Amino acid sequence: MDSVGLFILLILMFFQFTAAPAAEEITWTYTGLVGQSEWSAYFPECGGTSQSPVDVATTQTKYDPGLTAVTPLGYSQHGNKPFTLYNNGHTVVIELPEWMGLGGLPWLFTAVQMHLHWGSGGPSHGGSEHTVNGLSADAELHVVHYNSELYPNLSAAMTQRDGLAVLGILIVTGEETNQAFNSILNYLSRIRHADQKVFIPAFDVQSLLPKDLGRYYRYNGSLTTPPCYQSVIWTLFHERVQISKAQLLKLETILYSSKAEEADRMLLQDNYRTTQPLNHRVVFTSFSAESWKEFSSGEVTAIVIGVMCGCVGLAVVIRFIVKTIRFFKLLHRETVALYL
Repeated sequence: MDSVGLFILLILMFFQFTAAPAAEEITWTYTGLVGQSEWSAYFPECGGTSQSPVDVATTQTKYDPGLTAVTPLGYSQHGNKPFTLYNNGHTVVIELPEWMGLGGLPWLFTAVQMHLHWGSGGPSHGGSEHTVNGLSADAELHVVHYNSELYPNLSAAMTQRDGLAVLGILIVTGEETNQAFNSILNYLSRIRHADQKVFIPAFDVQSLLPKDLGRYYRYNGSLTTPPCYQSVIWTLFHERVQISKAQLLKLETILYSSKAEEADRMLLQDNYRTTQPLNHRVVFTSFSAESWKEFSSGEVTAIVIGVMCGCVGLAVVIRFIVKTIRFFKLLHRETVALYL
């Protein structure tokens, strides 16, 4: 081989070993060099016009009377086979058996997995991906399904516009422990590091969902993590699920995004994507604004106290009027008796 040929060969070998890695090989993060602000540079669909999550501005939603209640299929019939729980470095994932599914949509969807998103600052500091009227919840649960009526598997479905259906459940904190969520949280200490897996007892997945499955927001969007395929029919429930502050603290502080063998441990926190522009998309609701007014616990307390105060005040006024009438009647009798 002459010197020119050798030079060309060396150049080709150089480009072979220095070529940019394929998108699927890139390790993305929520912050840093491959953080969410840079996702679209490595994963083009992350810069699309139908991205998720979004902020649901309730005054701009549109009521669709054709939206019926979603129907979990087999969620509560978990059987005896254990679930797989694992830390993928981005979140905690629970794999779901393929005989679980979702009805109430134009097609039948088969369950794949569910996972969580959370923050780092405790209650009222954000952590959910979707927001409502600009306000975050403390965490968010996603239950992922693929369109098994049109596609043979998740890989084939996830790139298609009608391929996925995800349930979004907003999570807030209160004083009471949510025993259903302990079916997950009690085992997090066994998967503290990325790539760790553990088998856990199967449980009733429907117990994680809100009781009211008939009131929700619906829109077309995307996966909220790379590759951000715009293939998701989103159902974000109106009713929120409550866990205790201690449960949220466990979720926020027990897991690492780093592997066990890595010297620098990095807590797995703030694993939520910021809300994306709607870009002329419409968020539909399964309920009309006139048929439902949501009151917070503070508003309910204020209403109850107001009604009680009103009743007490009315009773005082009535008592005062009765005593005044009696007084004037007595005064009148005494006056008549005086003139007699």
